[in-house]
Amino acid sequence: MSDEQDLGITESKEYSPGDWYAEVVQKAELASYGPEAMGGFIVVRPRGYALWESLQEHLDTWFKQTGAENASFPMFIPESYLEREKDIVEGFDPEVAWVTHGGYEELEERLAVRPTSESIIAPYMAKWVRSHRDLPLRLNQWNSVVRWEATDTKPFFRTREFLWQEGHTAHASDEEAWAETTLRLDQYQRLYEDVLGIPVLRGQKPEHDKFPGAKATTTVEALMPDGKSVQGGTSHHLGQSFAEAFDITFADEDEVERTAHTTSWGLSWRALGALIMTHSDDQGLVLPPTMAPEQVVIVPIWQEDTKEDVLQYSSEIAAELESSGVRVHLDDRDERNPGFKFNEWELKGVPVRFEIGPNEVEDEEVTVVHRPDGENTVEDRAGVLEWTAEHLDAVYDKLYDAAYENLTENVREASDRADLLGTLGQHKGYVKAPWCGDEACEGEIKDQIHAEIVMVPFEDDAVARTASEFEGERVPEPEHGPEDDCVVCGEDAATTAFFAKSY
Repeated sequence: MSDEQDLGITESKEYSPGDWYAEVVQKAELASYGPEAMGGFIVVRPRGYALWESLQEHLDTWFKQTGAENASFPMFIPESYLEREKDIVEGFDPEVAWVTHGGYEELEERLAVRPTSESIIAPYMAKWVRSHRDLPLRLNQWNSVVRWEATDTKPFFRTREFLWQEGHTAHASDEEAWAETTLRLDQYQRLYEDVLGIPVLRGQKPEHDKFPGAKATTTVEALMPDGKSVQGGTSHHLGQSFAEAFDITFADEDEVERTAHTTSWGLSWRALGALIMTHSDDQGLVLPPTMAPEQVVIVPIWQEDTKEDVLQYSSEIAAELESSGVRVHLDDRDERNPGFKFNEWELKGVPVRFEIGPNEVEDEEVTVVHRPDGENTVEDRAGVLEWTAEHLDAVYDKLYDAAYENLTENVREASDRADLLGTLGQHKGYVKAPWCGDEACEGEIKDQIHAEIVMVPFEDDAVARTASEFEGERVPEPEHGPEDDCVVCGEDAATTAFFAKSY
């Protein structure tokens, strides 16, 4: 098989999205599957890890700007620690991996490989908090967790070990904890809309689907082109349940002992799965300029008699872009022809390509090609920094607008069970419908069509504030509130729910 054939994507995004996705991940050199003996794990390649580092850089900066500090806690949690918060144990028990031996010796107490870290972090928060002056305490760690899920592996979307960040905070009041919860949700929305180029909806998980032990779980949800929803990031208001279980107390200004209010919030590399699935196409990976390891690739095109001039001209442009902070790569390989290079960099998702041949050198121009749609223009060499920035912005807007169109065209309404099932079966996407609040009604839909309630819109405008202060905010809050009778059972509706199939 030739190199050119190796570069091609053989599966179709429209007709075989699962196989297509796996092929893009592997051929774009993002990840490989782990050893057969340990199914459900992946190996992240340098190009895939670079995407995680880019995402991490954005979030880490925002977290630190808003008072969070990074820390590191053990990956093993004593069983007795987990048992102090019974809801954690009940919620994660089927997915917990246990360590029973150290070397040849059996451990006196089993150690859980962390499925999440509340139970190992909370005891130390209790030690470090003594007075109201110690609050708020805001901790974050970047780490991996293990959840021994039985479902099939899909790189980045669902693996038994995954990378994420998890923030944990303690506050003096319920109001402060709610403010923290929505602040982090805002930051997740900002990441998706300003960095990943993906519009999201935001709301709360239904009571039966919130984080174990939490008072409330808030979420941002992203719609994929195949009509399934991705839980993009969650921020949990834990109330006082963990503080009571682990004795996180403080002396207030009157020296009265109070119990703290805590939160936790996390976003995993599932965001990378959403990024790949949303923007990529049958030619391979497509990345927004905000995330791409290389924002611009320069492909010089020469004959032997023009090689020196073309390479010098290309090198000068590359140096100018690099000095201004543009992530640029000059592909001056001798052993590959221009057509191969075009295909390779399209497969790897570089947003903008500069083509420079002897005609461009003579006319002091650059041919510019956009990755998402192949649009090409010719620009003057002068002003390269200004118009490069414009092209990068234009590519981002193209990607966001396509994702926004997919979202807005695939939010539908249903007023009865037949309408709900028919709409989900025919179109997928989100179906907004009145719901009585009973888990059993959702269960009926799960049994019949494998769809679930992914989100309940906020009802309190103070809590439902959007990220409108951020430049990338484009998506309005969905309408919310009870409407007539429950779509499933016909009883009085308590709220509105968004039903969808999900990853």
